[in-house]
Amino acid sequence: MTSPEVITMGETMVIMNPQQDLPLEYVDTFRKQFGGAESNVAVGVARLGHTSGWISRVGDDPFGTYIEKNLRGEGIDLTHVVRDQQAPTGFFFKERRRAASVNVYYYRAGSAASRLQPGDVDPEYVAGAKLVHLSGILPALSTDCRHAADQLLETAKNAAIPVVFDPNVRMKLWNSREEAAEILNRYALASDYVLIGQSEGELLADEREPEAIASFYQRQNPELTVVVKLGEDGAFVSAPSEQLYVAGYPVQNVTDPIGAGDAFAAAFMSGLLHEETLSKSVQLGNAAGACTVQAAGDIEGFPSRQELDTLIQAEGKRPAEDVKR
Repeated sequence: MTSPEVITMGETMVIMNPQQDLPLEYVDTFRKQFGGAESNVAVGVARLGHTSGWISRVGDDPFGTYIEKNLRGEGIDLTHVVRDQQAPTGFFFKERRRAASVNVYYYRAGSAASRLQPGDVDPEYVAGAKLVHLSGILPALSTDCRHAADQLLETAKNAAIPVVFDPNVRMKLWNSREEAAEILNRYALASDYVLIGQSEGELLADEREPEAIASFYQRQNPELTVVVKLGEDGAFVSAPSEQLYVAGYPVQNVTDPIGAGDAFAAAFMSGLLHEETLSKSVQLGNAAGACTVQAAGDIEGFPSRQELDTLIQAEGKRPAEDVKR
């Protein structure tokens, strides 16, 4: 069997999305959706015309069926998804007190995906990919999941498959900032590309300025490419041979910010797969994030390549601005 171009692994949950912008205790109507950073990325990659595969476990329950049906409908390869008869599919509630501000309440402890383990990583499957996407959520779920993340990273490195790492810091899943920083920075430094938000840089590198965040990682791994995401201000990119800022795409009305980082990762990897320049790949990521925040739900606003190109042409943004070291 031919492996997909991009492989990722992690948990996908059912989302209970409130239909009113109120404190959760006053909401009485919800829309059922699904989402998880890693499967979101797989969907984003597929929307952009590539093949993607998702490694995971879901419960042998109606929620697991719902997730599988929808991801299969998006064209995601699910040949390495296990239906776990011993644990349920996780879910979470969103809370919106106002449109652009979203809180989440997880019900994922002991879920099927928290039982992911190294044996779920098929070396032959991973070795056939062109890129591996690794999220910092996976090692936060359980000790077994951390070992599974280690196995995915090691398998990719042994097969010389570039690894794109998104820390995806979720402090509700960690015991402390120190624990999160120690573990997530280990994955970052072992990867080829790190896509990190500015606030995540403050948590993990104890730095605020984009240049300082990138320098923190590149001092320890000079071959690493670091992309510091700056929201509507774009992104700062530091590669072994260049540094540059890439303009962003301001959005007038943000409907739901969740999923923007996953859209960025998917579009960035699409650029890499098309052998675009680094600045063009980041430009695609910026545009994808801007599209995504304008729709309610994790994946509903993920764009096609035509939509990205249309936005970029309409805005007339310069791809990048060189910055001297």
